[in-house]
Amino acid sequence: MARPKKDAWIDLSEAQELTAGLIERLACPSDKAQAFLRDAKAPGLRVRVTAAGAKSFVFEAKLNRQTIRRTIGDVRAWSIEQARTEANRQRVTLDGGDDPRELERQQQADKAAQAAVVAAKVVTEREEAAAAALTVGEVWAVYLEARRPHWGELHYKDHVKLARAGGVPAKRGTDGRGVTIAMPLHPLMALRLRDLDAPTIEAWAAEQAKTRPTSARLAWRLLKVFLNWCAEQPEYASLLPTKNAAATRKAREALGKAGVKQDALLREQLPAWFAAVRNIGNPAIAAALQVMLLTGARPGEVLGMRWEDANLQWHGLTIRDKVEGERVIPLTPYVSQLLAILPRRNEFVFASATAAGGVVTLPRNHHVCACKVAGIEGLTLHGLRRSFKSLTEWLEVPVGVVAQIQGHKPSATAEKHYTVRPLDLLRLHHEKIEAWILEQAGVPFVADAEPGKLRVVAG
Repeated sequence: MARPKKDAWIDLSEAQELTAGLIERLACPSDKAQAFLRDAKAPGLRVRVTAAGAKSFVFEAKLNRQTIRRTIGDVRAWSIEQARTEANRQRVTLDGGDDPRELERQQQADKAAQAAVVAAKVVTEREEAAAAALTVGEVWAVYLEARRPHWGELHYKDHVKLARAGGVPAKRGTDGRGVTIAMPLHPLMALRLRDLDAPTIEAWAAEQAKTRPTSARLAWRLLKVFLNWCAEQPEYASLLPTKNAAATRKAREALGKAGVKQDALLREQLPAWFAAVRNIGNPAIAAALQVMLLTGARPGEVLGMRWEDANLQWHGLTIRDKVEGERVIPLTPYVSQLLAILPRRNEFVFASATAAGGVVTLPRNHHVCACKVAGIEGLTLHGLRRSFKSLTEWLEVPVGVVAQIQGHKPSATAEKHYTVRPLDLLRLHHEKIEAWILEQAGVPFVADAEPGKLRVVAG
């Protein structure tokens, strides 16, 4: 039998056994966009040809009186037998009451869901890996930024200082090294947060206690609070043990207990101390040291005073309290005169023309020198605050009055809830304390004298 010509006409109205030659000869009628050639062997199998000449196997059937048609694949990619097998499979599916289109959509949805699960798992694994790689220093920086609005400036500076690296050139306080040393918390900053376990902290505590137990104890307390904060953050909690790794007996015992400080001025030391301090060449430092003693305020609270904190009308002095935020104490006559003779260089009372912050830094060296001149040993700046409390014992001033002036929390229910001392009542006691200290020190002072005029000085 002669082979049909390539342009031989094919009757598309009749099913025919598909062959490669038949498919090759198939062409779309000129008056149609597409045409279909049915296979005689596999019911539902068709070869579709478009006006552009593209040919593909398709499956066609009736479902609920509607024609459904699904593409199997290009005739160049699928053999006739493969297409028949696929058409028969879809036919069986359809006979079972399932719509092949819905099954395919479900399969695609399942694949998409699986892909999403895989992608989410990859993202989670990456996030977990990134979290696991977080160092203590990185989380410490986040912690400081988050908690800074709730802290006083000095408390914030303690956190920064105790984690600081060494190696910075410095002129003093380096024991001849010329550079600063790393602070207690710095060795922990490079560790991964997840590695900050109890044995690590205990070993750190034991090492730090050998050379600087006092600052190490402060660093340990800050570290405990930091780990408590981390445990409350979802992104860090999983990296830490359930129990605070710093709150162990071994770490606490390694650092030891702080000794009870006993440095305080005796009554008979007052004349020598005042004479030496009043002869300090820097008026701001001389005044600041005397204010520390006469108010019992913390050194940082005194040095942080601003001119706006002094109320000359009502004789009040606002102290920026590191515990309560602020407290108001009497502005006693001698302290008022000390402030009145100071020049106004900037907003700070104890201003400095050379210090970076425009305010006098803690004058430890000046105080040590003054104490040497006075023959007093071991008296610290905080010892002046302790001295205020100790000296008031001579006058039998109510304990609650002294605590309120110094900013100590009430220690009894009556003090907390029932005793309210206004500023004028505090002044009655505070002026009595000041007058007695000055009398014992032999400082000539007339409370009713006109205080020195304030004057503005160029920075």
